[in-house]
Amino acid sequence: MESLTYRPGHYTAHQAAQILEVGLGTIRQMVRRGQLHRSGGTPRQPWYPAAEVNALAAERRQRAAA
Repeated sequence: MESLTYRPGHYTAHQAAQILEVGLGTIRQMVRRGQLHRSGGTPRQPWYPAAEVNALAAERRQRAAA
């Protein structure tokens, strides 16, 4: 269930997954690998910095275009 709380400059796990076009399991793996960092929320509903998610999305798009 997606959090209804909004924190400016941050995305929920669901929002990050949508932007990165991946599943929630992939988001968890990215955190474990150090590619993405939590920046608040709760253990069950973490938030991720919007700038970091957007940068990862741009990087993934560049790799896919190459």
